[in-house]
Amino acid sequence: MTSNLTQPPMKKGLHYNLEQHFESFHNFPIENDLDTLNADIALLGIPFGAPYSMAEASNDQVFAPTHIRRHCGRALRGLDRYDFDIGGTLLDGKDIRIVDCGDVIGKAEDISGNHAISEQAVRKILKAGALPIILGGDHAVPIPVFRALEHDGPITLIQVDAHIDWRDEFHGISDGLSSVIRRAAELAHIDEIFQIGLRSAGSARTQEVEAALSYGAHLISDIELQDVGMKAILDRIPDGGKYYLTIDADGVDPTIMPAVAGPAPGGVNYNQMRTLIQGLVKKGRMVGMDIVEITPSRDINGITAITAGRFICNLIGSAVRAGYFEN
Repeated sequence: MTSNLTQPPMKKGLHYNLEQHFESFHNFPIENDLDTLNADIALLGIPFGAPYSMAEASNDQVFAPTHIRRHCGRALRGLDRYDFDIGGTLLDGKDIRIVDCGDVIGKAEDISGNHAISEQAVRKILKAGALPIILGGDHAVPIPVFRALEHDGPITLIQVDAHIDWRDEFHGISDGLSSVIRRAAELAHIDEIFQIGLRSAGSARTQEVEAALSYGAHLISDIELQDVGMKAILDRIPDGGKYYLTIDADGVDPTIMPAVAGPAPGGVNYNQMRTLIQGLVKKGRMVGMDIVEITPSRDINGITAITAGRFICNLIGSAVRAGYFEN
């Protein structure tokens, strides 16, 4: 990666947290005016969700978008480098416009309003016809993203996570990280839900599991995944649909994503994640992806951020080859 980028002049419209020396993902152009956005793919950092306590209002996960960007040079050394995971250079010689929109600024005096600001930002990205790739924050971050996708349904939601996140509320908060899939299930444009890599124990009780099963969610434990393999799981997901992928870092094997608040042995490994991302792109159309719950202070040699960058490269490279951005 080259030297740090400086902040461009602020434009009219939504304002993003572009610090001096802001480092964009792979030095892609910075765009902080979503009202005039012209892009095929737009990366957006959403550091702030709906915290359960004041201590969580600014926890270490809010620095995850920056952490991922800082280590992206190890995820892909350059746009001219051959990537064996995707079978060539990232953009395959095509004229694809990718921008980094910076981070949505959280308002300390209006924590509950941060979801609304994030939703507005994602709606503008979608209105511009760009594919949103979201860098979180905690797992409450996708809630406003799901809401912004209301005109893109029906959407098959795929979650990689150790936990099912079906609490109706937790500590009096209904839009928090333990409720993200419950909130998604209430949206008319969200159709089938596949939850992959479930293991260990989280905030869910028996009643949350029963609620998920009553909805018709496909609960795929890590035990089942390792028994049948990711290709068999992909075969269960309907063909020709629209797909959104939400990745909680603790759903991934902690040997490649150790920087999480709730680590658990097991999880989806890199080969399985690559199979899932590329398989969804080929199966139908991805309408977005997020990676959340990375805790930078717990990372080891940047491997969690590098792995996140590899997931993003797999999505971009596969989407380019599938003709997503051809007129």
